[in-house]
Amino acid sequence: MNYKNGKVENIKIAYIGGGSRGWAWGLMSDLVKASDISGDVYLYDIDLQAAKNNVIIGNKYNSADGANTVWNYHATETIGEALTGADFVVISILPGTFDEMYSDVHTPEKYGIYQPVGDTAGPGGIVRAMRTIPMFEEIGANIKEFCPNAWVINYTNPMTWCVKALYHAFPEIKAFGCCHEVFGTQKLLAEVVKVKLGVEKPERTEIKVNPVAVNHFTWLTEATYRNIDLFPLYKEFCQENKGGYFIDGLVDDNWMNGAFKTRDKLKIDLFNKFGWIAAAGDRHLAEFCEGKWYLESKERVEEMEFGLTSVADRRDELRIRLGMSERMISGEDPVVIKETGEEGVNQIRALLGLEDLVTNVNIPNRGQIPNLPLGAVVETNAVFRDSSLVPVFAGPIPTEIYPLVSRICAEQEAVFEGIAERNVEKIFAAFANDALVTCSLDDARKLFDEMCENTKEYLGMYEF
Repeated sequence: MNYKNGKVENIKIAYIGGGSRGWAWGLMSDLVKASDISGDVYLYDIDLQAAKNNVIIGNKYNSADGANTVWNYHATETIGEALTGADFVVISILPGTFDEMYSDVHTPEKYGIYQPVGDTAGPGGIVRAMRTIPMFEEIGANIKEFCPNAWVINYTNPMTWCVKALYHAFPEIKAFGCCHEVFGTQKLLAEVVKVKLGVEKPERTEIKVNPVAVNHFTWLTEATYRNIDLFPLYKEFCQENKGGYFIDGLVDDNWMNGAFKTRDKLKIDLFNKFGWIAAAGDRHLAEFCEGKWYLESKERVEEMEFGLTSVADRRDELRIRLGMSERMISGEDPVVIKETGEEGVNQIRALLGLEDLVTNVNIPNRGQIPNLPLGAVVETNAVFRDSSLVPVFAGPIPTEIYPLVSRICAEQEAVFEGIAERNVEKIFAAFANDALVTCSLDDARKLFDEMCENTKEYLGMYEF
């Protein structure tokens, strides 16, 4: 890298999963929008042709309307070539195929178990972790070999287990996981400010929050706007809107199905029950709660007005994105720079010393949440500055929600231990005790065995 006139040039970014039709394009857009960084992005993907297609698309972004800098894209046949000498590593992969995802999400429905997402918690999240953690152990080992000093940004779910696996493989790794779920809650709080104070709706970043707990089940113990405590206002808002509150435009218009639309009814209900602000989308929050609370039946889901994301919808979306890719490559459709709202590029800029940034990340607990286990991956704020990422002391999980969060954290630690040891019985013990596994123990075993059989192509490292 070269520092010149307030800019950083010749940065090398390795993108693992560089054939992505979505996250990769968003990163490309955010990179050229930034005016003070430039360099090369090396795309590695098990689908080499997909990476090569993204090289063409990525290089087109350099001449798109609104581009402020230049990034050169390259596809690599090996992960080592992508990683060698990298300053930053971005990981965004699909662990398996849509066939495995179909089993994760829909096989439990035979036993009355419904999962709105199925990639982080519940039976789907655990079996997905069985596939994913060994992949991330390998990625971590490769980072140790080829670019041990690189900063590593993970977007892949299950977030907690992915980050944990990177540190397990390479304890000195400089890795963190990024998730935008807290951002949605900041936007909801900005709406509360507008409604309750009668002022122009503030930007998300003007809502200052203190997130605690674990990814996709994050809670806010502080929320302010210009030194105004938002908890009393949010309490009034939640009492007034028990039936939910829809914010037009809150969900990315790129999503092609209605499962991502939300009225935040579940989030509001959780605040009314516990007095703390749940800071993720309803679809994710539901999966960490007791199975009879919000996911007892499809009718209960409809009552709470969030969606069950089907894998058929995701397949349809992929077909749409493949068509988009073809049209951008041919020039039929122009590439369009559209800021994603993700903070990955600003995190890179901060680590390069171009600004300071405070935002939420997933990293091992070093005491930032004192009543959760040290080493467990937790989500709190952290300070990004020149070559430094320091977690913010978030304080303890409040008493009212501690039983919920501590159980989840303990389960995550147990699942990881079982997978790291390749001990199927340890994994099953955690699986059977998951809050969503509301069937009998015998049926839990049948479900676990069937889900493992459905994804056996990726589970060769285990003995069943």
